[in-house]
Amino acid sequence: MRVGVLTGGGDCPGLNAVIRAVVRRAERGFGDEVIGFVDGYRGLIDDEWMPLDVGSCRGILPRGGTIIGTSRIQPYMFDDGVDRARATMALHDIDSLIVIGGEGTLSAASRLDSEGFRVVGVPKTIDNDIGGTDMTFGFDTAVQIATDAIDRLHTTAESHDRVIVVEVMGRHVGHIATWAGIAGGATVILVPEEPFDIAKVCDSLHRRHAKGRYASIVVVAEGARPAEGTFELAEPSLDEYGHQRLGGIANVVASEIEARTGYETRVTILGYVQRGGTPTAFDRVLSTRFGVEAMNAAHESDTGKMVALDGGVVVRKPFADCIADLKVVPPALLEVSHTFTA
Repeated sequence: MRVGVLTGGGDCPGLNAVIRAVVRRAERGFGDEVIGFVDGYRGLIDDEWMPLDVGSCRGILPRGGTIIGTSRIQPYMFDDGVDRARATMALHDIDSLIVIGGEGTLSAASRLDSEGFRVVGVPKTIDNDIGGTDMTFGFDTAVQIATDAIDRLHTTAESHDRVIVVEVMGRHVGHIATWAGIAGGATVILVPEEPFDIAKVCDSLHRRHAKGRYASIVVVAEGARPAEGTFELAEPSLDEYGHQRLGGIANVVASEIEARTGYETRVTILGYVQRGGTPTAFDRVLSTRFGVEAMNAAHESDTGKMVALDGGVVVRKPFADCIADLKVVPPALLEVSHTFTA
């Protein structure tokens, strides 16, 4: 049989490891063929693809990004997008399609499967916000990068007795901020799940610095927002896909902290460095497990499902059970983070 694979949405450490595992399982395990559609759904719509075999995937396990490219384009953005995608599938005798992506990419995959495309999903996002799976690959790498940065910022903050506000990714959820904040010993952690009161943030810093020469790290997710009635924050603009352009909340928080406390406050925005480069060992293994199981499902025509990590075991779950709601930071973990903040 022939299987197509594509990567959609933002790039993420571990994508190439998934592709490698799909190809290895297909070729060596089943004798199947794999082709990669270039730049996500765009390649499926425009019939742009590249052959994938074991030879072409050598050396990509530790490599960041995706060798077949990615984009945020989806078939449903075009009047004839689904028809063109269906024609490409038929032209190349594609039996099943493996789609690797986040919420938007997998939502489109679910719709395509309901229209007869036979799709298997692989959850990908550094935000760790896809339901149905304990963990998404890329998250562990992002947390490690953020934690390393916080560790380094502690020393410079202490040398100058400063407050440093560190902005990490997290559009709708604060998994990265929470995990990295706890691991890095942050003084305050601000996440989208809990709108913050800047006055209480400053009170926490006052209490800490009143004890002597203390430096403080404030970790803020890019999607964190102030509680209603505390202070005004301009609504972000939208990009060409209708997504809010986030980033920069750290500058606003730092300005408020310095104005209200008088403490010298600096900003570090980690941005895309969190999702670039080499994946951690955990993400390489998780990506590999996901890729093998996705190919198993595709070969068995067990489609309309997403592979997921559930209690340490890789399983298959219906799309409907995984994409209905974003996975937020559990209240119990938020409570843990509160224990270690000022």
